[in-house]
Amino acid sequence: MQHLAAEFPTAQGDEYFRTVALDCHHLPDRLRSFLRDRRGLEDFPAFTLDGIEIDDLAIGPTPHGWGDPPDRRRTAAETTWLALCGSVLGDLFGWATQQDGAIVHDIAPTPADEHSQVGNSSAELLWWHTEEAFHPLRCDYLGLLCLRNNDGVATTISSLDGSELPADMRSVLFEPRFQIRPDDSHLASRRCQPRPPPGKEADLMRAAEHRLEQMNKHPRPVALLSGDFDAPYLSIDPFYMETPQEATARAAFGTLCRALESQLTEVVLQPGQVLFVDNYKAVHGRKPFRARYDGTDRWLKRINIARDLRKSRAFRVSSDSRIIY
Repeated sequence: MQHLAAEFPTAQGDEYFRTVALDCHHLPDRLRSFLRDRRGLEDFPAFTLDGIEIDDLAIGPTPHGWGDPPDRRRTAAETTWLALCGSVLGDLFGWATQQDGAIVHDIAPTPADEHSQVGNSSAELLWWHTEEAFHPLRCDYLGLLCLRNNDGVATTISSLDGSELPADMRSVLFEPRFQIRPDDSHLASRRCQPRPPPGKEADLMRAAEHRLEQMNKHPRPVALLSGDFDAPYLSIDPFYMETPQEATARAAFGTLCRALESQLTEVVLQPGQVLFVDNYKAVHGRKPFRARYDGTDRWLKRINIARDLRKSRAFRVSSDSRIIY
């Protein structure tokens, strides 16, 4: 890990992520075996890893959200640890429409987002949700590395195995009767970088913006459950959904929400801990807290992980690109 941090001092760039994808195979056998089992067996909707020390002074102050980027040289080793572990589960990727296409995100409170429903909020409860529930190419796994959490802010997690839902309710939830709008983290107003110059990248960005606009105005009906009927996959984001008007769908939606609420647990991440969430089996959120903006607030690094990046080929500039438009 240290040699990668030395070779890639900002833990960024195509060559860096190619190298990380190769070097993850040099992680200890026990750790790789554990991560591969979680991918294959799907037996833990969420789990934590320990094993890295965080020097609170060395990493520098907590940034004021992703638009105020920190000196990434100071967290290169920590970022590399997260990227190495995540690469055992799959391919790391970013969204062109989120955090300017960054693959590793900084999650820290932003004054303008205090009362919003995005990761950089603070004063409001961040409702439990599937990451990018609105998008068919949502990540398979979400990785969160805690750099700082002096206030003990809790991450919330919930999942279900299907037995909590009556069979007739599950049947309804497997049908495309529900609508999920894009979350606000993908708004064009949140971007800092200028529009790409004319070419394929610009064409893909225009197409992505058009799709997001249509998803907001006319979201297509989708199912909230998929996969195996008795142990279903899940995709839901209640804050960005309207309660279904049709009585049967409304009842099933309410039953699902109550089941997830009843299983909601809290995880207070400590510096150096990594939380991996199976984005097909679990939802996550965050408890509200009071941000001080003095450099000591909660600070996480976040990655999205895909089991099969090929599925998104039509939405990437090239076969080796990790950015989805």
